Amino acid sequence: TEYLWVLDAIQTCLFPHTEQEKDPKFWNTWAQKTLKNALTLQNLNTNKAKNLILFLGDGMGVPTVTAARILKGQLNGQSGEETQLEMDKFPFVSLAKTYNTNAQVPDSAGTATAYLCGVKANEGTVGVSAAAVRSQCNTTQGNEVTSILKWAKDAGKSVGIVTTTRVNHATPSAAYAHSVDRDWYSDNEMPPEAVQAGCKDIARQLFENIPNIDVIMGGGRKYMFPKNTSDIEYPGVAKHSGTRKDERNLVQEWTDRMKDKKGRYVWNKKQLLSLNPNDVDHLLGLFEPGDLPYDLERNTETDPSLTEMVEVAIKILRRNPSGFYLLVEGGRIDHGHHEGKAKQALHEAVEMDRAIGRADLMTSIHDTLTIVTADHSHVFNFGGYTGRGNTIFGLAPMLSDIDQKPFTSILYGNGPGYKIVKGARENVSTIDYQENNYQAQSAVPLSMETHGGEDVAVFAKGPLAHLLHGVHEQNYIPHVMAYAGCIGQNREHCRSRSGTASRSATTGLYPVLSSIATLLTVTRLLC
Repeated sequence: TEYLWVLDAIQTCLFPHTEQEKDPKFWNTWAQKTLKNALTLQNLNTNKAKNLILFLGDGMGVPTVTAARILKGQLNGQSGEETQLEMDKFPFVSLAKTYNTNAQVPDSAGTATAYLCGVKANEGTVGVSAAAVRSQCNTTQGNEVTSILKWAKDAGKSVGIVTTTRVNHATPSAAYAHSVDRDWYSDNEMPPEAVQAGCKDIARQLFENIPNIDVIMGGGRKYMFPKNTSDIEYPGVAKHSGTRKDERNLVQEWTDRMKDKKGRYVWNKKQLLSLNPNDVDHLLGLFEPGDLPYDLERNTETDPSLTEMVEVAIKILRRNPSGFYLLVEGGRIDHGHHEGKAKQALHEAVEMDRAIGRADLMTSIHDTLTIVTADHSHVFNFGGYTGRGNTIFGLAPMLSDIDQKPFTSILYGNGPGYKIVKGARENVSTIDYQENNYQAQSAVPLSMETHGGEDVAVFAKGPLAHLLHGVHEQNYIPHVMAYAGCIGQNREHCRSRSGTASRSATTGLYPVLSSIATLLTVTRLLC
């Protein structure tokens, strides 16, 4: 069945769909190949998951997935609709209900607590149950909940966090922190009474709660250094200077603690890519004072891509014979949408898909459970009866029958793109609506666009991926991952199975996989 995927890819690359699609045989053949592949899924993968990878596209709702698929194809010279994202190839897909315990439309903190700690929580809180109240320090103690990253670490696996946001932002922080406020990045952002009451800022918790996280990569440098300390990359730029009032240098503390444990600290792409992963057991990479730049604006000489960070992380983590757990966040998809900048958001999603593809080449479906999902959606969509192959950032083919003006296919339900010019809707044909930072028109004016409340997709492959089916609560996800990896609370079933495929099932498999990998490489080069 893997060969069929490769042949499909080669055929698509060498023979554009336009003429083929006029022949019913094309569609029937394609459907029959898909059917035969689906029938093989009855042979469920019940291996033990040595490795666990969660790719989290922050704000990557289903419309974003579809639009990113089209963009990916168009970046490769295709019409786009028929393209496959890496996540599209995952055999099992389900839906997750994203609401927080106190919010119909959720935020990234409460959702992160769900898909990392297995417990739904209030919006704005990380690593604490719904008994904790946002911003009330005295509701923290006794309401802490632990994450799958800790479960994996306690079971002897290596663990890692890779994000394009600050490493102490909402998504990654739920993996290690217990905070009643997601915005307590350092003690500088905390109310004095919370500090006095003994609550810890999130940056500090990153290094103290689970002190030996093997790989940490992302932004957030300024929260680790004493207040007013100049940033190494942007000296003299006040907004990038250190923020800590307690005068602690958390990076230096980490470096001192790790100097005899093959620990390395890096802050730019050159340092990262010059590392020999075989000589590194612990890696701290902080590449910006705040969030990493959008991929479209990234300095490719100094700033690593998400794909490059994921590759280094896996090379380090996979050396552990007990396997690893890796959380990867494409965090700036969310930021692009909040700013109404669909082009930035969709390019972030395409980059995360590249990272998923790189991880696929570096791991095996036989012992690695990989899940791709989102924490929530956005009020982003595209429509307008556009024709096949229309640029995803283009105009609908007709004018509005109300104001007789053109409109882009991509629109937001609310956000900063709401503009009135001389008492009427702005005429988008008079501006560059395909510019990187163009803010798509919205129905309701807001300084920041909001999240959406609909379910999000959950793509899964590898051992016990079939447990993700139908519609589930979002907090179900880490329970499946823990069950598959024999960590956390569900381990009884592990004693009755070896956790690896039988010899008869794997004999002769690896030469086949090797050939498939070669074909895939050739296909990607051709396309």
